[in-house]
Amino acid sequence: MAVQPEGAPCWADAMFGDVEAAKSFYGDVLGWTFGESSTEYGNYTEAYANGKAVAAVVPPMPGQEGPAQWCLYLASRDAAATAARIREAGGEVVMEPMQVGDYGTMCLARDPSGVVFGVWQAGTHEGFGVMAEPGAYCWAEVFTRDPGKSDAFFPQVFPYRAKQMEDDGVDFRLFDLGERTVLGRMAMGDDFPPEVPPYVNVYFTVPDCDAAVARATGRGGVLRFGPMDTPFGRFAALSDPQGAAFSVIDITTTEGEMPKITDVA
Repeated sequence: MAVQPEGAPCWADAMFGDVEAAKSFYGDVLGWTFGESSTEYGNYTEAYANGKAVAAVVPPMPGQEGPAQWCLYLASRDAAATAARIREAGGEVVMEPMQVGDYGTMCLARDPSGVVFGVWQAGTHEGFGVMAEPGAYCWAEVFTRDPGKSDAFFPQVFPYRAKQMEDDGVDFRLFDLGERTVLGRMAMGDDFPPEVPPYVNVYFTVPDCDAAVARATGRGGVLRFGPMDTPFGRFAALSDPQGAAFSVIDITTTEGEMPKITDVA
Protein backbone atom coordinates (compact mmCIF):
# COMPACT_ATOMS: atom_id res chain seq x y z
CA MET A 1 0.00 0.00 0.00
CA ALA A 2 1.05 3.60 -0.51
CA VAL A 3 2.13 5.85 2.35
CA GLN A 4 -0.96 6.93 4.30
CA PRO A 5 -1.93 10.63 4.48
CA GLU A 6 -1.09 12.72 7.56
CA GLY A 7 -3.10 11.48 10.55
CA ALA A 8 -4.31 8.22 9.01
CA PRO A 9 -3.77 4.99 10.97
CA CYS A 10 -0.81 3.27 9.33
CA TRP A 11 0.55 0.61 11.72
CA ALA A 12 -0.11 -1.28 14.95
CA ASP A 13 2.13 -3.19 17.30
CA ALA A 14 1.99 -4.59 20.81
CA MET A 15 4.47 -5.30 23.58
CA PHE A 16 4.11 -8.69 25.26
CA GLY A 17 5.95 -10.23 28.19
CA ASP A 18 5.55 -13.60 26.44
CA VAL A 19 5.94 -12.99 22.71
CA GLU A 20 5.79 -16.67 21.77
CA ALA A 21 2.43 -17.04 23.56
CA ALA A 22 1.15 -13.92 21.77
CA LYS A 23 2.25 -15.30 18.41
CA SER A 24 0.48 -18.58 19.13
CA PHE A 25 -2.73 -16.83 20.24
CA TYR A 26 -3.01 -14.35 17.36
CA GLY A 27 -1.84 -16.94 14.86
CA ASP A 28 -4.79 -19.10 15.88
CA VAL A 29 -7.38 -16.33 16.27
CA LEU A 30 -6.48 -14.15 13.26
CA GLY A 31 -4.56 -16.57 11.06
CA TRP A 32 -1.31 -14.62 11.31
CA THR A 33 2.08 -15.93 10.31
CA PHE A 34 5.26 -14.31 11.58
CA GLY A 35 8.58 -13.24 10.15
CA GLU A 36 12.01 -13.55 11.70
CA SER A 37 12.62 -11.57 14.88
CA SER A 38 14.83 -8.55 14.28
CA THR A 39 17.48 -8.76 16.99
CA GLU A 40 18.82 -5.38 15.87
CA TYR A 41 15.51 -3.81 16.86
CA GLY A 42 14.72 -5.56 20.13
CA ASN A 43 13.34 -8.77 18.59
CA TYR A 44 10.60 -6.84 16.79
CA THR A 45 8.58 -9.44 14.86
CA GLU A 46 6.18 -8.65 12.03
CA ALA A 47 2.88 -10.45 11.58
CA TYR A 48 1.44 -11.27 8.15
CA ALA A 49 -1.99 -12.04 6.72
CA ASN A 50 -1.77 -13.78 3.35
CA GLY A 51 1.86 -12.72 3.15
CA LYS A 52 1.20 -9.00 3.74
CA ALA A 53 2.38 -7.08 6.80
CA VAL A 54 -0.49 -6.30 9.20
CA ALA A 55 1.06 -5.71 12.66
CA ALA A 56 4.02 -6.57 14.89
CA VAL A 57 4.77 -7.96 18.33
CA VAL A 58 7.78 -7.19 20.49
CA PRO A 59 9.06 -8.04 23.99
CA PRO A 60 9.44 -5.18 26.47
CA MET A 61 12.80 -3.50 26.71
CA PRO A 62 14.59 -4.06 30.05
CA GLY A 63 13.14 -1.71 32.64
CA GLN A 64 10.04 -0.97 30.53
CA GLU A 65 7.94 -3.96 31.48
CA GLY A 66 4.25 -3.10 31.76
CA PRO A 67 0.80 -4.36 30.85
CA ALA A 68 0.41 -5.73 27.35
CA GLN A 69 -1.45 -3.37 25.03
CA TRP A 70 -1.86 -2.53 21.38
CA CYS A 71 -0.45 0.74 20.05
CA LEU A 72 -1.88 2.44 16.97
CA TYR A 73 0.45 4.59 14.86
CA LEU A 74 -0.79 7.64 12.97
CA ALA A 75 1.01 8.69 9.80
CA SER A 76 3.20 11.78 9.75
CA ARG A 77 5.17 13.48 7.01
CA ASP A 78 7.53 14.92 9.65
CA ALA A 79 7.62 13.21 13.05
CA ALA A 80 9.53 16.08 14.68
CA ALA A 81 6.93 18.61 13.53
CA THR A 82 4.13 16.33 14.73
CA ALA A 83 5.84 16.00 18.13
CA ALA A 84 5.96 19.79 18.38
CA ARG A 85 2.23 20.05 17.62
CA ILE A 86 1.52 17.36 20.23
CA ARG A 87 3.20 19.50 22.89
CA GLU A 88 1.50 22.68 21.69
CA ALA A 89 -1.89 20.97 21.92
CA GLY A 90 -1.29 19.92 25.53
CA GLY A 91 -0.13 16.36 24.90
CA GLU A 92 3.03 14.64 26.07
CA VAL A 93 5.78 13.15 23.94
CA VAL A 94 6.57 9.89 25.75
CA MET A 95 9.37 8.89 23.39
CA GLU A 96 11.11 11.49 21.23
CA PRO A 97 11.20 10.92 17.45
CA MET A 98 13.66 8.10 16.80
CA GLN A 99 14.90 6.90 13.45
CA VAL A 100 14.54 3.15 12.98
CA GLY A 101 17.20 2.39 10.39
CA ASP A 102 15.87 3.18 6.93
CA TYR A 103 12.41 1.90 7.89
CA GLY A 104 11.18 5.26 9.15
CA THR A 105 10.93 7.46 12.23
CA MET A 106 8.69 6.78 15.21
CA CYS A 107 7.63 8.52 18.37
CA LEU A 108 5.17 7.73 21.15
CA ALA A 109 2.81 10.27 22.66
CA ARG A 110 -0.01 10.66 25.16
CA ASP A 111 -3.03 12.89 24.61
CA PRO A 112 -4.21 15.18 27.46
CA SER A 113 -6.74 12.56 28.58
CA GLY A 114 -4.07 9.84 28.92
CA VAL A 115 -4.48 7.96 25.63
CA VAL A 116 -1.15 6.60 24.33
CA PHE A 117 -0.59 6.42 20.56
CA GLY A 118 2.29 6.30 18.12
CA VAL A 119 3.44 8.47 15.23
CA TRP A 120 5.14 6.97 12.17
CA GLN A 121 7.02 8.82 9.46
CA ALA A 122 7.47 6.20 6.76
CA GLY A 123 10.77 5.35 5.17
CA THR A 124 11.07 1.98 3.45
CA HIS A 125 8.37 0.60 5.80
CA GLU A 126 5.16 2.26 4.66
CA GLY A 127 2.97 0.56 7.26
CA PHE A 128 0.06 -1.81 6.71
CA GLY A 129 0.50 -3.97 3.64
CA VAL A 130 -3.26 -4.47 3.50
CA MET A 131 -6.31 -3.27 5.42
CA ALA A 132 -9.92 -4.43 5.88
CA GLU A 133 -9.15 -7.97 4.73
CA PRO A 134 -9.21 -11.10 6.92
CA GLY A 135 -6.48 -10.84 9.56
CA ALA A 136 -5.73 -7.18 8.80
CA TYR A 137 -6.39 -3.92 10.61
CA CYS A 138 -9.80 -2.42 9.93
CA TRP A 139 -10.65 0.36 12.38
CA ALA A 140 -9.70 1.99 15.70
CA GLU A 141 -11.33 4.06 18.42
CA VAL A 142 -9.89 6.28 21.13
CA PHE A 143 -11.52 5.32 24.45
CA THR A 144 -11.30 8.21 26.91
CA ARG A 145 -12.86 9.38 30.17
CA ASP A 146 -12.33 13.00 29.17
CA PRO A 147 -13.69 13.29 25.61
CA GLY A 148 -13.47 17.08 25.61
CA LYS A 149 -9.69 16.95 25.95
CA SER A 150 -9.28 14.33 23.20
CA ASP A 151 -11.73 16.14 20.93
CA ALA A 152 -9.73 19.37 21.22
CA PHE A 153 -6.34 17.67 20.93
CA PHE A 154 -6.46 15.43 17.88
CA PRO A 155 -7.70 18.01 15.33
CA GLN A 156 -4.95 20.37 16.52
CA VAL A 157 -2.28 17.77 15.81
CA PHE A 158 -3.71 16.23 12.62
CA PRO A 159 -5.86 17.70 9.82
CA TYR A 160 -9.05 16.05 11.06
CA ARG A 161 -12.60 17.22 10.50
CA ALA A 162 -14.85 16.11 13.38
CA LYS A 163 -18.36 14.65 13.19
CA GLN A 164 -20.63 13.58 16.04
CA MET A 165 -22.90 10.54 16.08
CA GLU A 166 -26.42 11.45 17.20
CA ASP A 167 -27.16 8.78 19.78
CA ASP A 168 -28.48 9.43 23.30
CA GLY A 169 -26.92 6.17 24.48
CA VAL A 170 -23.29 6.86 23.62
CA ASP A 171 -20.96 9.82 23.15
CA PHE A 172 -19.18 8.90 19.93
CA ARG A 173 -17.19 11.16 17.60
CA LEU A 174 -15.62 10.50 14.21
CA PHE A 175 -12.54 12.06 12.67
CA ASP A 176 -12.32 12.47 8.89
CA LEU A 177 -9.44 13.11 6.52
CA GLY A 178 -11.01 14.54 3.38
CA GLU A 179 -13.95 12.26 2.58
CA ARG A 180 -12.55 9.31 4.53
CA THR A 181 -13.41 8.55 8.15
CA VAL A 182 -10.21 7.28 9.77
CA LEU A 183 -10.71 7.22 13.56
CA GLY A 184 -13.40 7.09 16.21
CA ARG A 185 -13.60 8.49 19.74
CA MET A 186 -15.71 6.80 22.42
CA ALA A 187 -16.44 8.30 25.84
CA MET A 188 -15.84 5.71 28.58
CA GLY A 189 -18.83 5.39 30.88
CA ASP A 190 -19.41 3.89 34.31
CA ASP A 191 -19.44 0.40 32.78
CA PHE A 192 -15.64 0.64 32.49
CA PRO A 193 -13.92 -0.33 35.76
CA PRO A 194 -11.92 2.59 37.22
CA GLU A 195 -8.66 0.64 36.93
CA VAL A 196 -9.01 0.44 33.12
CA PRO A 197 -6.92 3.29 31.67
CA PRO A 198 -7.88 5.20 28.53
CA TYR A 199 -6.63 3.42 25.42
CA VAL A 200 -6.93 2.96 21.66
CA ASN A 201 -9.06 -0.04 20.69
CA VAL A 202 -7.82 -1.66 17.48
CA TYR A 203 -10.16 -3.75 15.29
CA PHE A 204 -8.94 -6.63 13.16
CA THR A 205 -11.01 -8.03 10.29
CA VAL A 206 -12.26 -11.62 10.48
CA PRO A 207 -14.46 -13.64 8.10
CA ASP A 208 -16.63 -14.91 10.99
CA CYS A 209 -16.89 -12.94 14.23
CA ASP A 210 -18.41 -15.74 16.31
CA ALA A 211 -15.82 -18.25 15.18
CA ALA A 212 -13.02 -15.80 16.02
CA VAL A 213 -14.52 -15.23 19.50
CA ALA A 214 -14.73 -18.98 20.05
CA ARG A 215 -11.07 -19.41 19.09
CA ALA A 216 -10.02 -16.49 21.29
CA THR A 217 -11.90 -17.62 24.40
CA GLY A 218 -10.80 -21.21 23.79
CA ARG A 219 -7.22 -19.98 23.95
CA GLY A 220 -7.68 -18.04 27.20
CA GLY A 221 -8.94 -14.72 25.84
CA VAL A 222 -11.79 -12.90 27.60
CA LEU A 223 -14.94 -11.71 25.83
CA ARG A 224 -15.68 -8.16 27.00
CA PHE A 225 -18.61 -7.23 24.73
CA GLY A 226 -20.64 -8.78 21.94
CA PRO A 227 -20.76 -10.30 19.45
CA MET A 228 -23.09 -7.57 18.23
CA ASP A 229 -24.56 -6.73 14.83
CA THR A 230 -24.21 -3.12 13.63
CA PRO A 231 -24.54 -1.29 10.31
CA PHE A 232 -20.72 -1.43 10.11
CA GLY A 233 -20.37 -5.16 10.75
CA ARG A 234 -20.67 -7.84 13.41
CA PHE A 235 -18.04 -7.23 16.08
CA ALA A 236 -16.86 -8.28 19.53
CA ALA A 237 -14.46 -6.73 22.04
CA LEU A 238 -11.89 -9.03 23.66
CA SER A 239 -8.83 -9.15 25.86
CA ASP A 240 -6.05 -11.55 24.95
CA PRO A 241 -4.58 -13.88 27.62
CA GLN A 242 -1.93 -11.25 28.50
CA GLY A 243 -4.55 -8.54 28.96
CA ALA A 244 -4.24 -6.55 25.72
CA ALA A 245 -7.61 -5.24 24.49
CA PHE A 246 -8.60 -5.64 20.84
CA SER A 247 -11.72 -6.19 18.76
CA VAL A 248 -12.66 -8.41 15.83
CA ILE A 249 -15.16 -7.45 13.15
CA ASP A 250 -16.81 -9.20 10.22
CA ILE A 251 -17.51 -6.29 7.88
CA THR A 252 -19.54 -8.50 5.50
CA THR A 253 -22.29 -9.08 8.09
CA THR A 254 -24.21 -5.85 8.66
CA GLU A 255 -27.55 -5.04 10.22
CA GLY A 256 -29.58 -1.89 10.88
CA GLU A 257 -29.61 1.62 9.51
CA MET A 258 -26.59 3.90 9.54
CA PRO A 259 -26.72 6.36 12.47
CA LYS A 260 -27.26 10.04 11.87
CA ILE A 261 -23.97 11.94 11.95
CA THR A 262 -23.57 15.71 12.06
CA ASP A 263 -20.56 17.94 11.41
CA VAL A 264 -18.96 19.58 14.43
CA ALA A 265 -18.43 23.29 13.99
